[in-house]
Amino acid sequence: MSPSRRSLLVAGTAGLASLAGNVRDIKADMPAADLARISEEANAALMRGDVDTYRALVPRTQDFTLMSPFGGTPSHEAGFTEKTWDGMRQFFRNGTLKQEVVQTYASADMIVLAVIERAHVEVGGLPAQDWALRVTLVYRREDGEWRLAHRHADPLGHAITLEQSAALGRGAIY
Repeated sequence: MSPSRRSLLVAGTAGLASLAGNVRDIKADMPAADLARISEEANAALMRGDVDTYRALVPRTQDFTLMSPFGGTPSHEAGFTEKTWDGMRQFFRNGTLKQEVVQTYASADMIVLAVIERAHVEVGGLPAQDWALRVTLVYRREDGEWRLAHRHADPLGHAITLEQSAALGRGAIY
């Protein structure tokens, strides 16, 4: 981990403003394994409701897309307002996260991480519970650093039946 990222984690949100010039150092020559560690740190912060650390650790592309584990229409970077981020601060609370890297793929201008995020977290006012998400993260080389271009997550960390899958696919509650 780079000194600026280590400093960010130690400083917490109070130190973000003073560190802002140094945290965006996801250099384009960083190996996929290092990018995976930063992703885990960032998502662990998000599960605590620490949106500022998440945003500082994971720069996104201007055309970023999010396919939420809750389904629905994909979100785009342009739709992420400060109000959206404030809502996320309240949505995720008191969580922990461990990330299992399933596979990494790397080319000159793209790194794809296929991971399972295992969190214990309060989400949307529900009591703290275990959540396992299967996640695909696509990072693109841009302006000399890796930026998150796409995140797709689903809550199917545990197998479901064909009937349950069909019900989900047609929008029915099972």
